[in-house]
Amino acid sequence: MSKNKITAVLGPTNTGKTFLAIETMLSFDSGMMGFPLRLLAREVYDKVITRVDPSKVALITGEEKIIPLNAKYFLCTVESMPVDKILDFVGIDEIQMCNDHERGHIFTDRLLNLRGEKLTMLMGSNTIKGIIQNLDDDIEFINKKRLSKLSFGGHKKISRIERKSAVIAFSTEEVYAIAELIRRQKGGAAIVMGSLSPKTRNSQVNLYQSGDVDYLVATDAIGMGINMDLDQIYFSNIKKFDGKKIRRLKVAEIGQISGRAGRYLNDGSFGLTGECDEISPEEIDLLENHNFPEIQHIFWRNSNLIFNNKDSLLKSLEEKPNKEWLRRVGECEDEKVLKYFLKENNNFIENNSDTLKILWECCQIPDFVKKTYGHHLEVVSKVFNFLTKDQKKVPNHYMKKQLSLLDKLDGNVDSISNRISNVRTWSYVANKSNWVENQDYWIERTKKLEDKLSDRLHDELTKTFIDKRASVLAKGLKQDIQLKTEIIDKEKVLINKQYIGNLKGLKLKLDLKVDALDADIKSLKKAARQNVGPEIINRIKEIVDTGLIEIKDDFKIYWNNEPIAKLIPGLDYLKPKINLIIDEMIDTEDRSKLNDYLTKWINKKIKTELSSLIELKNIREKNSQIRSLAYRLYESNGVLKREDILENLKKLNQDDRKILRRLGVKFGRYHVFLFKLFKPSSVSLRILLWKIYNNKFLDLFPPTFGLNFLNNIKLSNKEFMLLCGFEKFDNIFVRIDILERLFLLIFNSEKDEKKEVKVIPEMLNLLGCSKDNFKKLLKKMNYKIYEKEDEFYIKYIPLRKKTSKIKDKKDYSNNPFSVLSQLNIK
Repeated sequence: MSKNKITAVLGPTNTGKTFLAIETMLSFDSGMMGFPLRLLAREVYDKVITRVDPSKVALITGEEKIIPLNAKYFLCTVESMPVDKILDFVGIDEIQMCNDHERGHIFTDRLLNLRGEKLTMLMGSNTIKGIIQNLDDDIEFINKKRLSKLSFGGHKKISRIERKSAVIAFSTEEVYAIAELIRRQKGGAAIVMGSLSPKTRNSQVNLYQSGDVDYLVATDAIGMGINMDLDQIYFSNIKKFDGKKIRRLKVAEIGQISGRAGRYLNDGSFGLTGECDEISPEEIDLLENHNFPEIQHIFWRNSNLIFNNKDSLLKSLEEKPNKEWLRRVGECEDEKVLKYFLKENNNFIENNSDTLKILWECCQIPDFVKKTYGHHLEVVSKVFNFLTKDQKKVPNHYMKKQLSLLDKLDGNVDSISNRISNVRTWSYVANKSNWVENQDYWIERTKKLEDKLSDRLHDELTKTFIDKRASVLAKGLKQDIQLKTEIIDKEKVLINKQYIGNLKGLKLKLDLKVDALDADIKSLKKAARQNVGPEIINRIKEIVDTGLIEIKDDFKIYWNNEPIAKLIPGLDYLKPKINLIIDEMIDTEDRSKLNDYLTKWINKKIKTELSSLIELKNIREKNSQIRSLAYRLYESNGVLKREDILENLKKLNQDDRKILRRLGVKFGRYHVFLFKLFKPSSVSLRILLWKIYNNKFLDLFPPTFGLNFLNNIKLSNKEFMLLCGFEKFDNIFVRIDILERLFLLIFNSEKDEKKEVKVIPEMLNLLGCSKDNFKKLLKKMNYKIYEKEDEFYIKYIPLRKKTSKIKDKKDYSNNPFSVLSQLNIK
């Protein structure tokens, strides 16, 4: 009798073993391949149906079955392989999994008992070679060598890990914690775990492969058949819980995962990160050379169970192997569940072959949730009771109830993942032959619900662990893609539909999160430079072309109600400097254009509004008294109290005064001032410039324009109000040019100071105040008021010293509010 033909294709990861097996299978008329993960079976199925008529290709996993009537090729998880099929080709991927504590006995059963009629192909690590040689078959070994170099990269902080890297962790909690750290430091990471549904896993892988993110966080599931464009693998831990205890990874297991770095001819590296334990130099040498200790034994469990009665079932299950290289696997989950039911519910379980077979099948329902063992036992119990009762199937109403509880899209990553795990349980139940009523309906229903939840989980993973904005910008910048920039309402900046900040005037205010790090800021700024820079330059051109700008009380120049520059002190208060409020992305040339334009604009404005001040400042008269008064008037912003400069005035003759009058100086009865500076625009500008230069009165502003008389102004600063052109009388302020005109009205009414002067309406109208307020002002100016037949008169009362009882003969002609004193001043 001829021996079965076995081809063992052995070698490191990323050497094309699975690809060779697929090609070999398709060269036969029929075939089957078993994979360690459901997602790998699905991945290969999706590839094969692009080359073969889908009606000839079956997919069989615990939770998904697509089995056409005339199927010739079967892609399965190892557990779901139909062992009774007679096919030309049989292939088992990752055959070294025979040494796995949890599932090794399944792989071993296929290794020992499942054969293709024409060829059996075993794909895996060189570590299993010695075990395969023990088989009594015609064995050919094909050694696949890695085409690229794998080297150790040492330890690195996560913040320093290069792009195109995967970080490995061994629990969901660790995966999420690392992904969150990478999101904060690098913009985000995709996630790959064996527990993810194929749809979620593929969506996450596509995020990485498309370049939306540069990093991957994965469990050891990445070590089995998942080929991605990775340059580096970093271990955050080299210890894992294997179902029984926490143990250190074997060197071969580290090698299986490390080998995912580098593809085809591209070299790869592996290293450590976080608080991972060190790898010894000897182990590093083994890993770099793919030279791992051979597997000495594999796990086995009797698959030929005897269901005559409970005792025979347990006895056959506990049978020991008859070969020294086989080791009886420890108590697996299905075995634990079986013993639980046989012990706890012994009297309620019929002791016959059919019932025990059903019970054993129910015990093999996977515990996808894992966190609630009691719940799993309840599920097994419920299903078993339905299958052994009258109707012999799980009823529609029960399936509907279970799935309706899970058909919710709200919640976080954990809650959605938990729902998917529960749906997978009912998907497994629905896919078991003759277990549920309306099987086709429930298969479709569970698949759609899993897909819906998987999409939601992908969205939640992406939202939680990927900064979408950072990833979009990073991808565009890396690949030199033309990014689409939109500016909504002339302010809100979107780049490829990602909000990056607000463009206020000529400055972009980036939308930086509280925990934003340098990487995020740099990518934002780089994207902004390329896409917002041209818009700012266009705005500069519009400002220069239109001149639609204004200066406000905060010393800033505004365009479209946004500040574009600020005036700062210059050589003197008529020559302020320009400090641009413009984004740093704009280069020197464009800055200079704007600065030159704004400097010319403000200088022209000053020249137009304050020409008399400029002329006064630039006076070239030889007469020192003229220059002295001109300087004092310039320094005082164009306003001086006459009583403060009496000595100067005495030394000026009429010709001197004419020179100053030609420059706009008015010699009033109370003040000397530049009368052209009293229109609103001139007052605003000169006060603004004076405040900038002297850094005084920054919180004070000129009174509302158009008011000549201000009453009950208690807190205003006397010196500041004088700069604005108002004289103070206790709580009353009067504009100084109006005060001069009031004097002329009084003087023209009666030139004899000793006589009473009738108050006429024109006087009140001039000040714009009530009769009572006018009376208050006159009293403050030392006028006595007389009322006669609904009219009132005023008379000036000279001030006298209260301390002297002797008649005071002092000359009061210099009192500024004495009409007589004004007549004496030429």
